[in-house]
Amino acid sequence: MLIKVGIIGATGHTGEVLIELLLNHPNVRITHLYNSGKSSPSRQVISDVFPKFKNRLDLVCKKPDWAEIKKDCDLVFLALPHTVSMKFAPKLLSLGKKVIDLSADYRIKNAAIYEKFYKTVHQDKDNLKEAIYGLPELNREKIRTASLIANPGCYPTCAILSLAPLLALNLVDADSIIIDAKSGVSGAGKKLENDYLFSEIQGDFRAYKVNLHQHAPEINQLLSKLSGKKVQVIFVPHLLPIERGILATVYLKKIPNAKLKVKSLVELYKKFYKNEPFIRIKPEGVFPRIKDVAKTNFCDIGIKDFGQNIIVIGVIDNLLKGASSQAVQNMNIMYKFSETTGLL
Repeated sequence: MLIKVGIIGATGHTGEVLIELLLNHPNVRITHLYNSGKSSPSRQVISDVFPKFKNRLDLVCKKPDWAEIKKDCDLVFLALPHTVSMKFAPKLLSLGKKVIDLSADYRIKNAAIYEKFYKTVHQDKDNLKEAIYGLPELNREKIRTASLIANPGCYPTCAILSLAPLLALNLVDADSIIIDAKSGVSGAGKKLENDYLFSEIQGDFRAYKVNLHQHAPEINQLLSKLSGKKVQVIFVPHLLPIERGILATVYLKKIPNAKLKVKSLVELYKKFYKNEPFIRIKPEGVFPRIKDVAKTNFCDIGIKDFGQNIIVIGVIDNLLKGASSQAVQNMNIMYKFSETTGLL
């Protein structure tokens, strides 16, 4: 089976990575590339934007052409900034296309919370209700039949996968979770702002949006669903002076007298994720680092049990498992391809 794919937002970081992945996917043909920004050139040859694609993909990237999409695309990836995707998804869905959105526009089910954190009115509340959160390890069956996938954020992917077994099995105090996370600068996209210039971040390290980050409600939403009660984490993100990668250190307290049905937390995690091709659990006393997962779709997790306290460390590549390769993993599930196709 060969599916025809379009990308809107092809010239950004996640668009570039999507192109690279899809060019190596045996069941995909990229038919059209589009941009959306008012300041974007009306027509750009993608191999002029990214010379590494020369003679591999020389399509013109232009403004969306709905008739062309209707005729030539089965699935469209939206690799767009937050608050922009919801302007495109309704039209694509009305044309009968499957959509995988890499922005936050369809992740948070409560529109009021979305509007608070993203400072704009949600324009597509009907499809917001129908969108499926695309974290394969926790939502695979719903992803299979979805028309609209809300691809998870990078911080939430790392944090939720690091926490899921403990919350799902009610082993930790959901009211005392602290997530201390660090990300490479590519997580901010292609912003021409002083805070993200190489000269500003090189040799520096800082926290930002302390317990105010827009990914916090996304994390809370999924962890609340897992635990069966409201979860409100303390979430502190930091900016690393590197291009890509996320490392999240999570601090937890055990519920007194909680019964562990296996010998160790490492064994618990291995059992919970035993059928997951992209989750790797480190041995007891070994902890992951960003280099372990850079340029892969893997999430590596290490666990330390301190009696009444637990530390979990998770790492992902923010542009891959935190964005584009997770989107391809979701596509594989939707079209019943082997889940690892094009990703290993």
